[in-house]
Amino acid sequence: MAAQLLSGVEVSAAVRATLTDEVAELATRGVTPGLGTILVGDDPASETYVNHKITACAEVGVTSVHTHLPASATQADVLATIARYNADPAVDSYIVQLPLPKGLDETAALLAVDPDKDADGLHPVNLGRLVMGAPGPIPCTPGGIVALLVHYGVPIEGRHVVIIGRGLTIGRPLALLLALKRPNCNAAVTVVHTGVKDLAGYVRQGDIVVAAAGFPGLVTPDMIKPGAAVVGAGLSRDGKKILSDVSEDVAEVAAFVTPRIGGVGPMTIAMLLRNTVDAGLRRAARTATP
Repeated sequence: MAAQLLSGVEVSAAVRATLTDEVAELATRGVTPGLGTILVGDDPASETYVNHKITACAEVGVTSVHTHLPASATQADVLATIARYNADPAVDSYIVQLPLPKGLDETAALLAVDPDKDADGLHPVNLGRLVMGAPGPIPCTPGGIVALLVHYGVPIEGRHVVIIGRGLTIGRPLALLLALKRPNCNAAVTVVHTGVKDLAGYVRQGDIVVAAAGFPGLVTPDMIKPGAAVVGAGLSRDGKKILSDVSEDVAEVAAFVTPRIGGVGPMTIAMLLRNTVDAGLRRAARTATP
């Protein structure tokens, strides 16, 4: 069996094309969505991620507002920048790029973000909205994973999804999202981690397996039910090489699998743009003339 690749590059291009049209329509109503980024320090990986987001904004017509604070910035400096973004009507949503330099309180910074401008969808208020099934920004990587599966026709509703990893950015919110009784979700969800006894036994039950543990090569062919869909959402590095949680020979057993590069990553940025354009739509609705 040769698995079909779940190409995030292909699906994100389709998402961006839709967003480009929506941004153009918003422009006729006098609104241009704005995505803000706050970068503190000089972490190379963080700089690369932020640059990707700025480039993506330009591609769909979203305004990019960027603030780069030095590594010597104080907590007060960071909070002042967040307050400025909260008050700026041109910034519809934004992110505080993590990690912050040592000595800065990441939790305090994230809690200071206006939930309605939370581009990542990870503010406690928005996670609460997700639990309730209420409208709000969907966490980017979980939303991107669902969009990727849907695009390729992978059945989700009523299927068993096994998620490896319980992190805040992927595992936990993805489990909440997939368990909701809504279209393209409504799944039976099991969340496991590397400390679980007989991990392979759990994973082998999954119709869909999402590996988000950050442990290279964790998922091997013997752990996969034949015909399952496998998503490698956890990444790590060996020097400059990016490694996936999913062994490449899983493609010999699975029906669908993400590539090592170009799978979930492009979808995360596409969903960041999706949340920003949705915030722009909300601004347009608020400012519309009765």
